[in-house]
Amino acid sequence: METTQIKVEVPVMADLFAKGEKPEYLFWVGSAGAFDDRYKKVTQAFVKVLTHLNVSYAVLGTEESSSGDVARRAGNEMLFQMQALMNIELMDGYEVTKIITCDPHVYNTFKNEYTDYGAKFEVIHHSQFLQNLIDEGKLKLDSDVFKGQKITYHDPCYLGRANGEYNAPRKVLGAIPSSLVEMKRNKSFALCCGAGGGQMFKEAEKGDKEIFIERTEDVLETGADIVATACPYCMVMMTDGLKYTNKEEDVKNYDIAELVAMALKL
Repeated sequence: METTQIKVEVPVMADLFAKGEKPEYLFWVGSAGAFDDRYKKVTQAFVKVLTHLNVSYAVLGTEESSSGDVARRAGNEMLFQMQALMNIELMDGYEVTKIITCDPHVYNTFKNEYTDYGAKFEVIHHSQFLQNLIDEGKLKLDSDVFKGQKITYHDPCYLGRANGEYNAPRKVLGAIPSSLVEMKRNKSFALCCGAGGGQMFKEAEKGDKEIFIERTEDVLETGADIVATACPYCMVMMTDGLKYTNKEEDVKNYDIAELVAMALKL
């Protein structure tokens, strides 16, 4: 099940600013959304939703750099601070006041750590943004695309435990006609995908079982047809887990943005 291939012109902040236009939101794409082949599809799906709803937004394009999250988790504090100061200066230059991102790691870093360096912008995870649109009646997901299918949701650590956001993703999924089932470990008791804190970029430590395999088993126990994620790291680990357990044909992994785009038949 894939979204229709629709060409969408993505507004770039520098171009709009040169014309004297100021978008309401900056969409921070993030490294995964820009470079990872799988997560590029999430970026494309979310952009289609933003365009469909006539949201005033822009991206930084080639001016976007790393948030510095991984550098700080890996212990390179100097690099993190350099990235933070550079990014804040850039966004202040464009008078950015609201940022949307699909990456909980970026969300956490901008929301809780950039403030130490003078950042004053509001940061919104895409699940929160979509939930607000649903609550306001601007986004209606009444299609039958997922009718009869079971969807389970994996909580990203940096959205859930780190920032207490458990409801927004579930409200978005609950607005899609389908059957939402919970894993036995969910919300504050959810098991990590195993990639956060820089773990994505290092060899796995010795243990009885890798975390992403154990979490995939939680998914499979629900009997779900789809595992919904809301984080690029979680998507990689859940996808790998389904492959390792030979279940990639039986259970699909989609980001919330992709599910919304498919429900809207974009």
